[in-house]
Amino acid sequence: MKHLCDKQIIESWKKNVAPWVSAIENGEIASRLAITNQAILDAVTSRKPKTVLDIGCGEGWLVRELVNSGIDALGIDVIPEFIQYASEQGGGRFKTLAYENIATDSPGEQFDVVVSNFALLGRESVEHVFKQIPLLLNKGGAFIVQTIHPIAGCGDGIYKDGWREGSWAGFSDGFSDPAPWYFRTLETWKLLFRDNGLTLTNFQEPMNPHTRKAASILFIGEHIA
Repeated sequence: MKHLCDKQIIESWKKNVAPWVSAIENGEIASRLAITNQAILDAVTSRKPKTVLDIGCGEGWLVRELVNSGIDALGIDVIPEFIQYASEQGGGRFKTLAYENIATDSPGEQFDVVVSNFALLGRESVEHVFKQIPLLLNKGGAFIVQTIHPIAGCGDGIYKDGWREGSWAGFSDGFSDPAPWYFRTLETWKLLFRDNGLTLTNFQEPMNPHTRKAASILFIGEHIA
């Protein structure tokens, strides 16, 4: 297998901004529309936060939905084209910011909820984000992560932490150069929360009603201290 790394994830997304925006605008991702979008919205709004930080906000749909619910939401993303598009759509605050720079160039705020929706795909970058979360949360706040389910997403690979090659299977022909992603077992995800001062109070497994398989996994970790 060729060498895979965090940098390649960013390089891939820079090439795929336009087809991704088109896919979102045209409702081309069935699982998002039917299952995972509502799952993350319900998880965030159920905590009745006043302020939310969306890490890896992409084109900004989640921030706009939260603002429509009366929540002050800020979205950050490393891809300037995503932030430009999100800002042009309005309905929230957006800032270009790399995961690695959250500590040195942070928004300068603390939040009731920090959320990341299918945006924690790397290795070192994700570890860095988790280390900074307690600094970004108000006391009693929560870090909510929706990601690929470790069991359902393992496929034919070995159930062991490690890099996997990406795929745009099921997406339009406009996509190219799929981003790799770092696979983590369920136990490794749990340890990321625990080792960074977060108490994992709940996790959910949104189900696809047709396949009866988990469409994702959703972790909720609280900043108790």
